[in-house]
Amino acid sequence: MELAHEIGEAANFATYFAGSPAAKSTPHLYISALATWSQDTILSRNWKNQFRRIPVFTYTKSIDLPLMRISAAGRITAVAFSSDGTRIVSGSDDSDDNSVRVWDASTGVELKELKGHTSWVNSVAFSRDDMWIVSGSYDKSVRVWDASTGVQLKELKGHTSFVNSVAFSRDGMWIVSGSDDKSVRVWDASKGVELKQLKGHTNLVNSVAFSRDGMWIVSGSDDKSVRIWDASTGVELKELKGHTSWVKSVAFSRDSLRIVSGSYDKSVRVWDASKGVELKQLKGHTNWVNSVVFSRDGTRIVSGSDDKSVRVWDASTGVELKQLKGHMSWVKSVAFSRDGMRIVSGSDDNSVRVWDASTDVQLKKVRGHMSSVNSVAFSRDGMQIVSGSDDKSVRVWDASKGVELKQLKGHTNLVNSVTFSRDGVRIVSGSDDESVRVWNASTGVQLMELKGHRGWVNSVAFSRDGMWIVSGSYDKSVRVWNASTGVQLMELRGHTDLVNSVAFSRDGMWIVSGSYDKSVRVWDASTGVQLRELKGHTSWVRSVTFSRDGTQIVSGSDDKSVRVWDASTGVQLKELRGHTGWVNSVAFSRDGMWIVSGSYDKSVRVWDASTGVELKELRGHTSSVNSVAFSRDGMWIVSGSSDNSVRMWDLSMIAWNVADTNWIISSQEQSHLMWVPQEALPSPFNILNISRSVLATVDFSKSMIGINWVHCYTP
Repeated sequence: MELAHEIGEAANFATYFAGSPAAKSTPHLYISALATWSQDTILSRNWKNQFRRIPVFTYTKSIDLPLMRISAAGRITAVAFSSDGTRIVSGSDDSDDNSVRVWDASTGVELKELKGHTSWVNSVAFSRDDMWIVSGSYDKSVRVWDASTGVQLKELKGHTSFVNSVAFSRDGMWIVSGSDDKSVRVWDASKGVELKQLKGHTNLVNSVAFSRDGMWIVSGSDDKSVRIWDASTGVELKELKGHTSWVKSVAFSRDSLRIVSGSYDKSVRVWDASKGVELKQLKGHTNWVNSVVFSRDGTRIVSGSDDKSVRVWDASTGVELKQLKGHMSWVKSVAFSRDGMRIVSGSDDNSVRVWDASTDVQLKKVRGHMSSVNSVAFSRDGMQIVSGSDDKSVRVWDASKGVELKQLKGHTNLVNSVTFSRDGVRIVSGSDDESVRVWNASTGVQLMELKGHRGWVNSVAFSRDGMWIVSGSYDKSVRVWNASTGVQLMELRGHTDLVNSVAFSRDGMWIVSGSYDKSVRVWDASTGVQLRELKGHTSWVRSVTFSRDGTQIVSGSDDKSVRVWDASTGVQLKELRGHTGWVNSVAFSRDGMWIVSGSYDKSVRVWDASTGVELKELRGHTSSVNSVAFSRDGMWIVSGSSDNSVRMWDLSMIAWNVADTNWIISSQEQSHLMWVPQEALPSPFNILNISRSVLATVDFSKSMIGINWVHCYTP
């Protein structure tokens, strides 16, 4: 059994490799396919152990990558494997592509295009001996093709409306078809003669199938019923009722004891074929179920849905085993290979995808916040990241691995701001629950709760010596607290609208604050006296901070600008333009040379602090970037976003971009570095993702590429 699994995995890797552009390239590029092979099994780990200097590709594997993606000319309505697993047949419903196509199942190369249908092709199937292909179409015809030559052998006419489903009997003697004319018809496959017409459905017939012994036919209809028929007499034997909407797909198990059905009621149902009793209802799809089928051994069911997912279920328990995501539109058809090792799916996104069907590979634990990430910060040593989220939690992460170290619970509303004390011993957080909380960073225990604000706490910060905490709130106040006792020392009043951001100068003498009143204000930290009001922003100020030497202040605003100010005079020194949305967060690098900003436009941008020139735009977040921070050495940036993710960026990495063909190309030399799957495209400079979504990163820092590719292998 173990050997069979290893052989199966090796075969799947061969499919994955052969179907990728890397297979047609040079050795230093095609070995990069191994880097993106995501199966976490003993065999794949052993392979990768021998190739330690290939690029490091990390994939947040809460779902699987396909083994192969075939781009078709039109929307895919139907797919099927040949019995020997070497070919895939597909049908399309695109007005410009009424053909049936045959593909090499290991490479994705198109072998044949079968032309003849004059309208959309709704259903396709191989005969068991793989000699014939049958297809059904909106042109009301059923057609039989020679699978090796692509020649049309027969056109079966009789249906008076669209043909939605076709299938061969196991012995290849009969064909069954279902149509919008409400009929199920049985045909002599060799002569093309209609043998029977099964009537009983009161609405469109969407799906038909034979039992393995050819004695029964099952059909599913828009009349919400599943019906079983005697294949030799055409007599209706049973009507299975339970679905509350149209039945789009039906199939027998190999032993003919069970029937599976999929419906627009979003459910997959399993029935006892002899009694007509419903055995199980499989729930999970969030939209219409278009296609269902059993694996050959009857242990699994695969389904495809308008929710864009392919799902694998345990047929005996009804438990969902796997969810395969990647299609960009409705999944119209699914099928198992005969050996049960692969699944093929066809979608309205014009693609056919082949997946590893095994369910014994443990997926990595899904990690990350459940909602928007509002604040992020590094510990001083750069070893940890702290984040605060709309999910009410404060979380601490290992900055090198992205592993969650602890979750600090206590806040009863959104967490807006978090940071470490300089010595890394404590964490302070501010929340919409109107509290400021201090935590032990190593144990996660709450040390104190500071109360006094009469509105959401939007921003918190420690003084450098850790003795004071400053907070800014929706109540328009800035407050200073004793960090040891939790006693409020001062309340700074002056802002005429809510305070979004606060920070201490490095020497602890000044506090800076930014507000919805469009102003930046500087305060004497010991007396609470307002020293300066910096005016210039034309909309709300979201973020403020000092440079390390205390001579400059940077601010970000809803006016889409980043502004740099002289901290002692209040004079505006620079206005940095480039963002196309609100600027939510800004920070200086420790040496004061760079500024980083995060924006509602989903970007993180790095600027030259002395010239104001934009140096880099870091893309990858799929929603507003709410918080940014530099590591102490200035080489890393951490960002938190409304896409629920925390990302880390390495500014020392070689610059690269992704070409249209999914090749990673160096920005300077324009040379190919590696190929990555469409479903797992990484973002340049992004080296770590903490997210519940599917995200990828790539690191070339320790890889041997170019002329040194031979050193990728470790004996």
